[in-house]
Amino acid sequence: MAETEPALRTLARNVRVARTRAGLSLDELGRRAKVSKGALVALERAQGNPNFATLVRLADTLGISVSALMEGPADGRVRVVSADAVVPLWAGEKGGEARLMLTTSGPAPVEVWRWTLEPGEEYPSHPHRSGVVETVSVTAGRMVLVVDGTEHAVEAGQTATFDGDSAHTYRGSGTGTCHLIMTVHIPPGPGPAS
Repeated sequence: MAETEPALRTLARNVRVARTRAGLSLDELGRRAKVSKGALVALERAQGNPNFATLVRLADTLGISVSALMEGPADGRVRVVSADAVVPLWAGEKGGEARLMLTTSGPAPVEVWRWTLEPGEEYPSHPHRSGVVETVSVTAGRMVLVVDGTEHAVEAGQTATFDGDSAHTYRGSGTGTCHLIMTVHIPPGPGPAS
């Protein structure tokens, strides 16, 4: 618990600052992100344990990256991040995982993720806000990318890109572990009212 407390305090501070900067009340952020006001109050008090889907919805609504919600201030001009130093934000039933390695700075940040998917294992993602673009580059193995119900095979050495504002799923295929690098390109500004 000692390691998670500083991370939860950083998350609480970052959510509160981003919400205030966007001019949103707890009620309005909750409505737009589809998160209960009680959960937001607890989160801003550094209590509770928000899941990955909640963090994605909050980040999308606030117009920032998931890692911007989780990171403390940058230490310098160059950041080097080791995969084993980053806690997985998603763990699959068969051993797959997703680690948010870092997010670039600037008005249109890019998240860089490392994923592993075992054969048959999948992660269904809700649609992101308009303007979000995802790219997946398979470095080993095979996967199926499902966008709007259409399946696309992506193999080692191949890269696919798509607009993230529709339902999409990542699924491991073949006989071995699929390793991929995913980038999420986030447009500047907070998400639209819905």
